[in-house]
Amino acid sequence: MEHDTAGDPVTGLKWTHRTPEKIAQRLSELGFPICANTVARLLHSMNFTLRVNHKELATTSSPERNQQFEYISVLRTRFVRQRLPTISVDTKKRELVGNFKNSGAKWDRCPERVNDHDFRSDSRGVAIPYGIYDLLANRGSVFVGVSHDTPAFAAHCIAGWWQREGALRYRGCRRLLILADSGGSNGHRCRAWKTELQSQLCNRFELAVTVAHYPTGTSKWNPIEHRLFSEISKNWAAEPLSSYQKILNLIRATQRLRTF
Repeated sequence: MEHDTAGDPVTGLKWTHRTPEKIAQRLSELGFPICANTVARLLHSMNFTLRVNHKELATTSSPERNQQFEYISVLRTRFVRQRLPTISVDTKKRELVGNFKNSGAKWDRCPERVNDHDFRSDSRGVAIPYGIYDLLANRGSVFVGVSHDTPAFAAHCIAGWWQREGALRYRGCRRLLILADSGGSNGHRCRAWKTELQSQLCNRFELAVTVAHYPTGTSKWNPIEHRLFSEISKNWAAEPLSSYQKILNLIRATQRLRTF
């Protein structure tokens, strides 16, 4: 196995791309009859372990990336010091509504039976959760769309949040900071996103809106990803999203998040 072995120089863990069954078969051919279970135990005793791929390598990086992060940090600090509203926005993964497999695991007496294929024709529709995370209040709101993730939809969600919640929480404020990714319906290249913010938010509520986009490939640093969407994913892990009502109930049950 010398040529099929890799290892971590720091932790000492080793791994091989050969399965215990193949190793047992090879050993049997060499005159050492052994079962796959015994091979697995021996591998563990020699510090071998099962390994999976880790998404950690950034494929795109700008030389000004650090300056972009520093600029966003300065903006956030300035708004927080003045107690001005700062929100992080993004669209969660589009979900098929129906009896389909949902990733994750949950404690149960028996597994739940779901469709063996995720065909759109078997679904009741699609759910597009658009999230808004208020950094100062540490609260989130989720709007669930049923058709397409468009700039008009994204701006409409933010306008709805401001009318129902933001304007009440930050009475008299006329400035708003929005943290967003660099792609999708609220991407930095999307002109419709800018015009929709102007018409639905700025003109309507007389707000001065500042939008800060995170660099390409750094969406995981957007606060909404690890403070809101991650909790929703945990809450509905392994739960088939069989209806819109179930989706709304699961979101509402995630630390009292408000949905509209």
